[in-house]
Amino acid sequence: MKSKFFLFLILTLQTGVSFSKVKKTNKPKLIIGLVVDQMRADFLTRFAYQYGADGFLKLMQQGHVCSHAMINYLPSYTAPGHTCIYTGTVPAIHGIASNDWFQKETLKPMYCTYDPSVHNIGGTRRAGTMSPRNLWTTTITDELRLASNFKSKVIAISVKDRASILPGGHTANAAYWMDDSMGVFMSSNFYAQQLPAWVDSFNRQDYAGAYMAKNWDLVYPKEKYLQSTADNNTYEGKFPNEVGTAFPHQLATLRRADIKKTPYGNDMVFDFAKATIENEHLGQDSETDFLALSFSSTDYVGHMYGPNSLEIEDTYVRFDKRLASFMQYLDETIGPDEYTLFLTADHGVAHNPSFLQDQKIPAGFFVDSVYKKKLNEQLKKQFNIQDAIFSISENYIWLHDSLIKNKQLNRQEIINEIIQECSSWPEVHFALDMKNIQAAVLPSQIKEMAIHGFVQNRSGDILLLLKPGWIDAYALTGTTHGTWNPYDTHIPLIWYGKGIQTGETIRQVHMTDIAATIASLLQIQMPNGCIGVPIPEVISR
Repeated sequence: MKSKFFLFLILTLQTGVSFSKVKKTNKPKLIIGLVVDQMRADFLTRFAYQYGADGFLKLMQQGHVCSHAMINYLPSYTAPGHTCIYTGTVPAIHGIASNDWFQKETLKPMYCTYDPSVHNIGGTRRAGTMSPRNLWTTTITDELRLASNFKSKVIAISVKDRASILPGGHTANAAYWMDDSMGVFMSSNFYAQQLPAWVDSFNRQDYAGAYMAKNWDLVYPKEKYLQSTADNNTYEGKFPNEVGTAFPHQLATLRRADIKKTPYGNDMVFDFAKATIENEHLGQDSETDFLALSFSSTDYVGHMYGPNSLEIEDTYVRFDKRLASFMQYLDETIGPDEYTLFLTADHGVAHNPSFLQDQKIPAGFFVDSVYKKKLNEQLKKQFNIQDAIFSISENYIWLHDSLIKNKQLNRQEIINEIIQECSSWPEVHFALDMKNIQAAVLPSQIKEMAIHGFVQNRSGDILLLLKPGWIDAYALTGTTHGTWNPYDTHIPLIWYGKGIQTGETIRQVHMTDIAATIASLLQIQMPNGCIGVPIPEVISR
């Protein structure tokens, strides 16, 4: 009996060693995460006739497409989106409730990555008080660093601070974002005491100035753009120096940092990504490195012009060309079967409501300040209290609790009155008391998304879910996002490269599954708040 046990133990140990060796040699040298800010899933197919063979189409044909990838929480904004992708969990657990929130006890505003204990390195002082300290969980990039005993390098890049800081996690070697005015990449002393010499050198080359001097015209003749509305129309915004919305757009008189609002911002991220790989020697040793890239100019362009504009179609034409060039660079530098890449988005985008109305589709604009005034007037009549509503923002109503307490009023009665009043408004689908949401009568899928997105002390008191087509508007031109609806929560998800099985997964998967799938690919621990599950069809064994 003992001899059989020892034989079993020896075989088990031998098998474990063999398995470990196979898995270690099968890991990619570099993971590249591409998050395309505000990219709806249908942009992959809608603009496919414009794409070349070596960009989006190559990813779709030679990679693995998850065609029904969904966000499973509210609100669908940039900060929680990037955080969910890299943590594998929802705001209720990772803590990033939105881009901005109010601290519940003081009602002081808080930006998602604001950290007054740190300062800028490079760039401007105001743009440098940033770190991941508001993030409560680890990221898949943190877990890679932990699993390699910090030998793996993790670097995150975006023109938006939150879109680099949150993917990089707590242990990133570096996170870089663009400053507020000069159009250069910067960081904070959370990561290092000074910028590397190569970053200073890159900034001195003034890429932003060179790009902005080109102005912005269409890549192809206008008649080649078949998926866009007329060039000059009332649905679109415009730059301050412009009279109309039509091409070409004159950029030379704008600030260098306004490159963010043009497709050239994406070009600059690709340029900086190449410089990062070369100077940091990513993917050049036995440990897997991670480069987290977020392309936020698609979001800026989308907000200004909307998803039906020539501007957004041209932005994706340009992105496809740069993506193809970047993949060729990866093949030449890292090796064609030595890296793994995934492409996804932090959220989608709605149509401009005026555009929908002109197509006889129900839609409209919800202006927070108008409805805040209306509610406060109603509450004053009912309870004799002034300004009981502190704010309506990002679909939440925030109560002024200290005033309610000082007046010795019944808080729940006020909430019930607000919900009754809001529910009578034709543009509101549901008004939800977040402390009693389990009692709300609404579809279970939407209820679950609301629960997943509610962060104690960082979310408002009452969640307003507007009817489809309605947006929480800060402008009547362009568009925005943030809702539960498919146009905001159906995102692209493509996997490509080493360890990836070519094909398509049609069943529904969630944004929370991305980090879990990477962990399975790398055979490392999932982030410590992860609720996602690996997508087995993606991984080639």
